Amino acid sequence: MAIDQPLSHTPKSTRQSLTGFLKKLGLDGFLLALLTIILLAYLYPAFGKEDGPLLLVDMASYGVGLIFFFYGLRLSPEKLRVGLSSWRLHLVVQLSTFLLFPLLVWAAKKVLGTPDQELLWLGALYLAALPSTVSSSVVMVSIAGGNIPAAIFNASISSLVGVFMTPLWMTVFMETTAAHEMDLGTVIGKLMVQVLLPVTLGILLHKRFGAFAEKHKARLRLLDQAIILLIVYTSFCESFAREMFRGYSWASLLVLGVSMVALFFFVLGLIFLLSTFLNFNREDRITAVFCGSKKSLVHGTVMSKVLFPDANLVGIVLLPLMLYHALQLISASILAQKMARNQAALLAVEPQEE
Repeated sequence: MAIDQPLSHTPKSTRQSLTGFLKKLGLDGFLLALLTIILLAYLYPAFGKEDGPLLLVDMASYGVGLIFFFYGLRLSPEKLRVGLSSWRLHLVVQLSTFLLFPLLVWAAKKVLGTPDQELLWLGALYLAALPSTVSSSVVMVSIAGGNIPAAIFNASISSLVGVFMTPLWMTVFMETTAAHEMDLGTVIGKLMVQVLLPVTLGILLHKRFGAFAEKHKARLRLLDQAIILLIVYTSFCESFAREMFRGYSWASLLVLGVSMVALFFFVLGLIFLLSTFLNFNREDRITAVFCGSKKSLVHGTVMSKVLFPDANLVGIVLLPLMLYHALQLISASILAQKMARNQAALLAVEPQEE
């Protein structure tokens, strides 16, 4: 009998241990779902095409507005006001997001770009032009012990600024690539309708329904993820159906992945050095590092539907972003937990030194 009891708990303990191990590596269920959905798009591309039988493309378009409406609903004006005071921190984060990233990738393309990799470079430039993440940036800052109100402020402002800055950068980039030209006014107009209008409506209704949205934020997060997965599925279905990935070897994809990791740590290192030079305290330095080095998969998938009307290009253009998203979560998760352990160890030692 004594032996049976531990054995009955072994499967559950094993699952918990495996889940804990994957979380430490930054591999959550959503990342695994992304990989699965791309596999499904490869196996069954007909269902997610523009002329597919299930109208999934239309459903994904309507879902975009829902994502940003609920995002605005949870966006507290009070939290934004609290974050306004740390203007130097905000400047570092926003300049890193919308100036440092684009200039670095643009310079790299000038030096390393080849005509046969033009679409992957376009995807890398698109990644560079995107705003920072919202939820994962705040989570990482919280784990590492950073300035959470400032993280919320920067992530939120970055999302709104991105409505204008991302298409502006892409207008510049597309003039230097083989991609089609883009009507900046039309694109910004569409983004204002699909992104800014739902966010604004959500903010206006925050006082009435904000508490409800906050109470059900876990379910709303699942809705966000489901819509993102739908957008990713339809984008890759179109690309697979038109064989857009033919000619890209596993070696080139591996090089792309290594390049995304290198980009993340290079930007992170520059932000850390700048934050140290500006004498930021530990909390502000953590916030600058995590908010300024991350890019938003949510905004990337949503904006791609507006910025790239040629649907068969979207899967390839999103590829650098998806690799960066996965690798930034893994790297940032490991780094944030290491920072938290270092701080805990420091606090444990301090009383003995007094």
